[in-house]
Amino acid sequence: MSQKTEKHEFQAEIQQLLDIVIHSLYTDKEIFVRELISNASDACEKLRFHQTSGKSIHEPDVELKISIATDDNANTITITDTGIGMTRDELVENLGTIAHSGSKAFLKQIAEGKDKPDANLIGQFGVGFYSAFMVAEEVKVYTRSFASDKPGHTWISQGAGTYEIEETPDCPRGTRIFIKLKEDDKDFAQKTRVESIIKQYSNFVTFPIELNGEVVNKVSAIWTRSKSEVKEEEYKEFYHYIGHDHEDPLTRLHFSADAPLAIQSLVYVPAKNMENLGISRSESEVHLYCRKVLIQSKAEGLFPEWLRFLKGVVDSEDLPLNISRETMQDSALMQKLNKVLTTRFLKHLDELSRKDSESFYKIYDQYHKFLKEGVATDFTHRDNLAKLLRFESSTQDKDTRTSLKEYIERMPEGQNEIYFLLASGRDAAEQSPYLEVFKAKKYEVLFLYDPIDEVVMDHLGQFEEKSLTSAEKADLKIED
Repeated sequence: MSQKTEKHEFQAEIQQLLDIVIHSLYTDKEIFVRELISNASDACEKLRFHQTSGKSIHEPDVELKISIATDDNANTITITDTGIGMTRDELVENLGTIAHSGSKAFLKQIAEGKDKPDANLIGQFGVGFYSAFMVAEEVKVYTRSFASDKPGHTWISQGAGTYEIEETPDCPRGTRIFIKLKEDDKDFAQKTRVESIIKQYSNFVTFPIELNGEVVNKVSAIWTRSKSEVKEEEYKEFYHYIGHDHEDPLTRLHFSADAPLAIQSLVYVPAKNMENLGISRSESEVHLYCRKVLIQSKAEGLFPEWLRFLKGVVDSEDLPLNISRETMQDSALMQKLNKVLTTRFLKHLDELSRKDSESFYKIYDQYHKFLKEGVATDFTHRDNLAKLLRFESSTQDKDTRTSLKEYIERMPEGQNEIYFLLASGRDAAEQSPYLEVFKAKKYEVLFLYDPIDEVVMDHLGQFEEKSLTSAEKADLKIED
């Protein structure tokens, strides 16, 4: 099978890198499966680009896919892709020297203006490849470049300072990574274990992922598609899957942006507020992805705490992937994401309130306390949140609610403040002695029934330069 064997020493930094990866870079060993699948997907993406550019491809009819095989008797796991593959020189450059790891070399090319159509790729091999050594006694990489005139090669290492390369003429196009697992990590040779990892981290990878011959990733990453391309039923099915909810959502926001950050997002508002049902405080169920690879499940900080009821996904190409996909280390970036996402969601609710009031009130009835919590705690978004508040009033029919903006539009000449009255309900409000002076002056009074409303008004202070004043404290008198 093999020809002459070449023995090489890793570049000095590689051994240091391996120590970092194995001992401190990742907190969960299972991440190696995600990293190798991500690399395999990138390799397939590169080959697809070369196919469309008309380049000569070795074995052009082979399907682009990722195959994983587990053997719990032999304690092995093998991850194979039919992507771009590597030549002998690329093996040395990508796997033997950290300075030329695939991700760095590729991103450097992009920075220099090369391979522009390819710019969305992470890179075929980067630091993530070395995560295999967290669980491996030995790693073998069988690979053949897509270039028809290049033979295949095998790269072998135990991660201990050296690696070997052999020419392997019968190697098919693509890359196959064979991992002999350490005794302590033999659970990664179990099909059920690997299947759960794929579904957690890599379920939305573009290419089919076969595990022992069966396709695992059957759900499409619809958030990466244009809204016009996604059917209503697809939106609902995706929500049922990612939201673990059999009911349809009340609304959704599907949007993309290029500036100030590259974002693709799809978030939903569930039909029921679980906190209303006496269940403990909700936690975020918005998951953070980069190019369809999960970075952080139930990501904290993507949205403010008062939007913790949202469910969905946020995908950003701007995440710092040069070291690890496991933790969000750039808090400034997270703050930018938070601001863009929150502003866009509030705009969506505002548009809904004007164009589809029935849908808006279904959301408001379930989640108004969250919005009021935002007014009381979030100075940045307070003004936009205030636009969404709705109250009954002294001049409107029972169960008819009005916004602060609508109240101002109805204010008579001479009225300079927005008046409100705290009460336990409509009857109590209408029987309040404080209401008489306002009736006499034909001033409208908002009726506030929620205990948190007083706190909301205190924090808001004013709206569109009109002070918010309690009817009990208003300095008004009935004129003789």
